Amino acid sequence: MNVACPFIGTMAYAVLFNVPKRYYLSCGMTGTAGWLVFALSGRYTSSAVAAFLGALVVVLISRMLTVRMKCPITIFLVSGIFPLVPGAGIYYTAYYLVTNQLSLAAQKGLDSIKIAFGIVLGIVFIVSIPREFFQIRYWKERRIRKGWSK
Repeated sequence: MNVACPFIGTMAYAVLFNVPKRYYLSCGMTGTAGWLVFALSGRYTSSAVAAFLGALVVVLISRMLTVRMKCPITIFLVSGIFPLVPGAGIYYTAYYLVTNQLSLAAQKGLDSIKIAFGIVLGIVFIVSIPREFFQIRYWKERRIRKGWSK
Protein backbone atom coordinates (compact mmCIF):
# COMPACT_ATOMS: atom_id res chain seq x y z
CA MET A 1 0.00 0.00 0.00
CA ASN A 2 1.48 3.32 -1.05
CA VAL A 3 1.14 6.00 1.63
CA ALA A 4 3.02 8.71 -0.23
CA CYS A 5 0.38 9.12 -2.95
CA PRO A 6 -2.49 10.36 -0.73
CA PHE A 7 -0.03 12.58 1.17
CA ILE A 8 1.35 14.21 -1.97
CA GLY A 9 -2.09 14.37 -3.61
CA THR A 10 -3.65 16.07 -0.60
CA MET A 11 -0.79 18.56 -0.34
CA ALA A 12 -1.01 19.28 -4.07
CA TYR A 13 -4.74 19.91 -3.72
CA ALA A 14 -4.00 22.31 -0.85
CA VAL A 15 -1.43 24.14 -3.00
CA LEU A 16 -3.89 24.31 -5.89
CA PHE A 17 -6.52 25.98 -3.72
CA ASN A 18 -4.16 28.50 -2.08
CA VAL A 19 -4.08 27.05 1.43
CA PRO A 20 -1.46 28.92 3.49
CA LYS A 21 1.93 27.17 3.47
CA ARG A 22 1.97 26.54 7.22
CA TYR A 23 -0.97 24.12 6.82
CA TYR A 24 0.45 21.95 4.01
CA LEU A 25 1.88 19.26 6.27
CA SER A 26 -1.28 19.06 8.36
CA CYS A 27 -3.41 18.78 5.23
CA GLY A 28 -1.21 15.99 3.91
CA MET A 29 -1.37 14.08 7.18
CA THR A 30 -5.15 14.47 7.34
CA GLY A 31 -5.65 13.06 3.84
CA THR A 32 -3.20 10.24 4.49
CA ALA A 33 -4.91 9.22 7.72
CA GLY A 34 -8.30 9.12 6.01
CA TRP A 35 -6.91 7.12 3.11
CA LEU A 36 -5.23 4.61 5.43
CA VAL A 37 -8.48 3.99 7.29
CA PHE A 38 -10.32 3.72 3.96
CA ALA A 39 -7.78 1.26 2.53
CA LEU A 40 -7.51 -0.90 5.66
CA SER A 41 -11.24 -1.05 6.35
CA GLY A 42 -11.98 -1.61 2.65
CA ARG A 43 -10.52 -5.10 2.99
CA TYR A 44 -13.18 -6.08 5.52
CA THR A 45 -16.21 -3.96 4.60
CA SER A 46 -17.85 -2.48 1.52
CA SER A 47 -16.32 0.57 -0.13
CA ALA A 48 -19.19 2.76 1.11
CA VAL A 49 -18.59 1.79 4.75
CA ALA A 50 -14.85 2.22 4.25
CA ALA A 51 -15.46 5.72 2.83
CA PHE A 52 -17.67 6.51 5.83
CA LEU A 53 -14.93 5.43 8.26
CA GLY A 54 -12.27 7.31 6.31
CA ALA A 55 -14.41 10.45 6.30
CA LEU A 56 -14.96 10.11 10.06
CA VAL A 57 -11.20 10.13 10.59
CA VAL A 58 -10.63 13.06 8.21
CA VAL A 59 -13.32 15.20 9.84
CA LEU A 60 -12.24 14.28 13.37
CA ILE A 61 -8.62 15.24 12.64
CA SER A 62 -9.81 18.38 10.84
CA ARG A 63 -11.87 19.44 13.86
CA MET A 64 -8.91 18.91 16.19
CA LEU A 65 -6.54 20.83 13.93
CA THR A 66 -9.07 23.63 13.53
CA VAL A 67 -9.21 24.20 17.27
CA ARG A 68 -5.45 23.75 17.71
CA MET A 69 -4.37 26.01 14.84
CA LYS A 70 -7.28 28.49 15.06
CA CYS A 71 -8.29 28.37 11.41
CA PRO A 72 -11.37 27.35 9.37
CA ILE A 73 -12.18 23.65 9.13
CA THR A 74 -12.47 23.81 5.34
CA ILE A 75 -8.68 24.12 5.05
CA PHE A 76 -8.22 20.55 6.28
CA LEU A 77 -11.59 19.05 5.45
CA VAL A 78 -11.78 19.77 1.72
CA SER A 79 -8.21 18.74 0.99
CA GLY A 80 -8.39 15.76 3.36
CA ILE A 81 -11.52 14.34 1.73
CA PHE A 82 -9.90 14.54 -1.72
CA PRO A 83 -8.35 11.00 -1.67
CA LEU A 84 -11.73 9.48 -0.75
CA VAL A 85 -13.76 11.00 -3.60
CA PRO A 86 -14.86 8.30 -6.09
CA GLY A 87 -13.45 10.02 -9.18
CA ALA A 88 -12.69 6.83 -11.09
CA GLY A 89 -16.19 5.51 -10.43
CA ILE A 90 -17.74 8.69 -11.79
CA TYR A 91 -15.45 8.58 -14.82
CA TYR A 92 -16.36 4.95 -15.59
CA THR A 93 -20.06 5.73 -15.13
CA ALA A 94 -19.82 8.39 -17.83
CA TYR A 95 -17.65 6.13 -20.00
CA TYR A 96 -20.12 3.24 -19.83
CA LEU A 97 -23.00 5.60 -20.58
CA VAL A 98 -21.25 6.92 -23.69
CA THR A 99 -20.35 3.41 -24.89
CA ASN A 100 -23.98 2.28 -24.31
CA GLN A 101 -23.13 -0.27 -21.60
CA LEU A 102 -26.02 0.74 -19.39
CA SER A 103 -25.87 -2.08 -16.82
CA LEU A 104 -22.19 -1.36 -16.08
CA ALA A 105 -22.95 2.38 -15.95
CA ALA A 106 -25.75 1.78 -13.44
CA GLN A 107 -23.50 -0.44 -11.32
CA LYS A 108 -20.59 2.02 -11.25
CA GLY A 109 -22.92 4.97 -10.72
CA LEU A 110 -24.65 3.32 -7.77
CA ASP A 111 -21.30 2.40 -6.21
CA SER A 112 -20.10 6.00 -6.61
CA ILE A 113 -23.29 7.35 -5.04
CA LYS A 114 -22.92 4.96 -2.09
CA ILE A 115 -19.33 6.12 -1.52
CA ALA A 116 -20.34 9.77 -1.78
CA PHE A 117 -23.19 9.20 0.66
CA GLY A 118 -20.79 7.49 3.09
CA ILE A 119 -18.48 10.51 2.91
CA VAL A 120 -21.38 12.90 3.56
CA LEU A 121 -22.58 10.87 6.56
CA GLY A 122 -19.07 10.85 8.03
CA ILE A 123 -18.85 14.61 7.70
CA VAL A 124 -22.30 15.17 9.24
CA PHE A 125 -21.63 12.90 12.23
CA ILE A 126 -18.49 14.69 13.35
CA VAL A 127 -19.46 18.25 12.38
CA SER A 128 -22.60 17.92 14.51
CA ILE A 129 -20.42 17.55 17.65
CA PRO A 130 -20.12 20.92 19.42
CA ARG A 131 -16.79 22.73 19.02
CA GLU A 132 -16.17 22.75 22.79
CA PHE A 133 -15.61 18.98 22.79
CA PHE A 134 -12.40 19.54 20.84
CA GLN A 135 -10.93 22.06 23.29
CA ILE A 136 -8.73 20.97 26.19
CA ARG A 137 -10.16 23.73 28.39
CA TYR A 138 -13.63 22.11 28.18
CA TRP A 139 -12.36 18.78 29.49
CA LYS A 140 -10.34 20.42 32.29
CA GLU A 141 -13.37 22.40 33.44
CA ARG A 142 -15.54 19.33 33.25
CA ARG A 143 -13.09 17.35 35.40
CA ILE A 144 -13.05 20.15 37.99
CA ARG A 145 -16.87 20.29 38.08
CA LYS A 146 -17.05 16.53 38.55
CA GLY A 147 -14.56 16.74 41.41
CA TRP A 148 -16.67 19.38 43.17
CA SER A 149 -19.86 17.39 42.83
CA LYS A 150 -18.49 14.42 44.81
